[in-house]
Amino acid sequence: MASQIAHIVYAKKFLDKLEKGEMREDFFDNETTKKILTHRDEFLLGCVFPDVRLVAENIARKDTHMFFAQVDLDFRDLTVFQAGWKFHVYCDMKREEILNRYNFYGITQEIEKSWTANKLLEDELVYGVYNNWEKLKHYFNNIPQLELPAGLARETVEFWYAIVAKYIEGQPNNRTMHIFITKSKQLDVQKTDHIIEKVDRLRKNPVVLEILKKVYLEIV
Repeated sequence: MASQIAHIVYAKKFLDKLEKGEMREDFFDNETTKKILTHRDEFLLGCVFPDVRLVAENIARKDTHMFFAQVDLDFRDLTVFQAGWKFHVYCDMKREEILNRYNFYGITQEIEKSWTANKLLEDELVYGVYNNWEKLKHYFNNIPQLELPAGLARETVEFWYAIVAKYIEGQPNNRTMHIFITKSKQLDVQKTDHIIEKVDRLRKNPVVLEILKKVYLEIV
């Protein structure tokens, strides 16, 4: 599982490869490719949608992360928003495969009792890969009408994207990570402080940094 900035950066890499014709699977037909590339921002909107569950009381992880029967990159017959949503789920799965391949959790051991810490550190490491954050921030603060799962209010979705918009406006640091965790996970200060302490510890480990950077290189 990745955090929001990483998901956006993964999506940018995918979109750039799609535009260059480097995604050669049969399901990237001309119609699907054109639709996604014409509405890139909508794809990015979808790629951070599934974690809305963090702020939605009546939505469980399975409701957004087990929504699609097959987890792959076949986006035919989906809206662009749904394609981004499915891409998020695909990347969560792929990221865990990469981390396990490099024995990430064995290396981090006790530090990695909080999966949130490594995700936030990855956000910090890959932030510079994307260079149009201001435009995306504005888009997330003014989202279009969306077809939402049953039981999910638009107000909740707007709140989620507003939190993400604030988080992405600058490269993450301990202060902005702290704010993002507190608002999205609704944790108290002591628990949030503990997560940031783990980020600091992971940040000092060069092997951890190397592996987290490899996720972006290998994700798609």
